[in-house]
Amino acid sequence: MTTTPFQVSVPRLTVPVGPDDHTLGPAGAPVSLVEYGDFQCPYCAMSHAILRDLLRLRGELVRYTYRHFPLTNVHPYADLAAEVAEAAAERNAFWPMRDWLFANREGINPRRLMVGVERLGLPSSEIGDEVGAHLYLDRVRRDLVGGVRSGVGGTPTFFVNGVRHDGGYALADLLEAVDEAAEAAVPPVSGNSGQSIR
Repeated sequence: MTTTPFQVSVPRLTVPVGPDDHTLGPAGAPVSLVEYGDFQCPYCAMSHAILRDLLRLRGELVRYTYRHFPLTNVHPYADLAAEVAEAAAERNAFWPMRDWLFANREGINPRRLMVGVERLGLPSSEIGDEVGAHLYLDRVRRDLVGGVRSGVGGTPTFFVNGVRHDGGYALADLLEAVDEAAEAAVPPVSGNSGQSIR
């Protein structure tokens, strides 16, 4: 009797990071860290602070990308919050809006979202009209569909160099994943038969 080795299919990122994505960090960084998140998700809010520490400690190694994955079945204003973030992005304020949304996730509703827009000094009536017309909904849906195709089922979900990170998202877990990916991304130095170079 012969046996076939057991193979596990690890979910991979199906939509590569592109110019329309929201990214932080050096373009040539050895590690790409992509997060699929929901602005009303309590676990995403917790990972938000952890990611800030991760980027402070390993920022030179990481190109971080945030993508929307609103879980509207449990977070009724997650789509709307993502649309507001996209409207802010059109005004070069995605990252400050993201910070505000996670800091205020428990109170998110349509009126409160406009308070956040005003606090950031953005044009609330203009953004209100754009969000009311759902100008950014296709962008949010594109992220969501890409996440589904990549095997995202909940938030936050991380991909490290295109492979879904199934470990924890505590700082130590993410540091380990980043360090391992950075080490694997750097080609080994080829020597001259073990001799040192002078």
